[in-house]
Amino acid sequence: MSFKDRTAIVGVGLTPYGKRGEFFDIPQSDQIRGALQIALTESGLDLKEIDGFCSYSVDGNDPGMLAPALGIPNVCFSNMVFGGGGGGTCGAIANAAAAIHAGLAEVVMCFKIITQPPHMRFGASYGSKAIAANPYSDFHRPFGLISPVQFMAMLVRRHMHRFGTRPEHLAEVAVSTRAHASRNPLALKRGPLTIEDHQQSRMIADPFRLFDCCQENDGGGVILVTSAERARDLEQQPVYIMAGAQGGSSRWGHGLTMQNQPEDLYTSAGHKHLADRLYKMAGVAPEDVDVALLYDHFSGLVILQLEDYGFCKPGEGGPFVEDGALSWKGGRLPVNTHGGNLSEVYLLGLTHIAEAVRQLRGESTSQVEGAEIALVTSGPSNLPTSSLILRR
Repeated sequence: MSFKDRTAIVGVGLTPYGKRGEFFDIPQSDQIRGALQIALTESGLDLKEIDGFCSYSVDGNDPGMLAPALGIPNVCFSNMVFGGGGGGTCGAIANAAAAIHAGLAEVVMCFKIITQPPHMRFGASYGSKAIAANPYSDFHRPFGLISPVQFMAMLVRRHMHRFGTRPEHLAEVAVSTRAHASRNPLALKRGPLTIEDHQQSRMIADPFRLFDCCQENDGGGVILVTSAERARDLEQQPVYIMAGAQGGSSRWGHGLTMQNQPEDLYTSAGHKHLADRLYKMAGVAPEDVDVALLYDHFSGLVILQLEDYGFCKPGEGGPFVEDGALSWKGGRLPVNTHGGNLSEVYLLGLTHIAEAVRQLRGESTSQVEGAEIALVTSGPSNLPTSSLILRR
């Protein structure tokens, strides 16, 4: 039985954003407490109503330690989405919805905090000597593939070879998200960015230049999910969870590092399998989506997701984004109206869900007029990845 519209997001709390390593000395439990208080205050929920936890990306804040630290009396449900990076962000929300619909919990807090150590960068961790030898790392490390930007660059370069996608198309993604960020006072990157600026920035991993790559930040947040019935009595306009899908085609697997997908998957974001199930569960189609929050760790993966989610045909993502198609004003499909990972902040996708909530409440700094339905995706990466459809 589907949980469509049976649950809702009722509170969002975000920590301050900081540069990489800025908050490393602040205990993550303290940062979670601050974000949780904001979410509780805006929702009208009481702390003691929380009885479930969901997180993702190998979070070390397990409920056995977090619940007593926060003053939460009982834990009825806890869940962690497998995988690293931001692939599990939407999966955590979907698992919370499923648990509430099944009667396993009444109010679930979904959370993620990033505090990067000053001596180490997330973007280089795949090549760290601290990673134990295994069949996956042994396949790619000897050949110099040690960071996500390199893995993803190969997928996008193949898409360019196969379909004629151009560097200017990648620039369109970066420039549109920066324009959105310029109106968002929370965004860390708000300065003007042009196509020319993008094309003149230094190469990181061909075809990705500096402005094609997400930021490295500290921060995090808490999102509160409860039943649709309970949500009606709370302070905020409920944002209903229409559908949530996670996983993907098994042929994608460890596609990020193994680079051995078949051609149709290799030139994609690996999300077609999710998209088909998501739309079926929600009972909507791509043309019903008013605003899309597409995980943008790298600009080219936004183009590939546009194809996977049916906004254009395979190979047509490049032409689709031309002439401001992703822009808040006048675009065919406003995308990442908060500035995304590229320009607002990189918090493993949590802020994409937060912006979807703002859009559907009518509170975004780049508000899409009459927005009713939002699509949110989580990191094209190794399985499982995930996505959501939310509505007013």
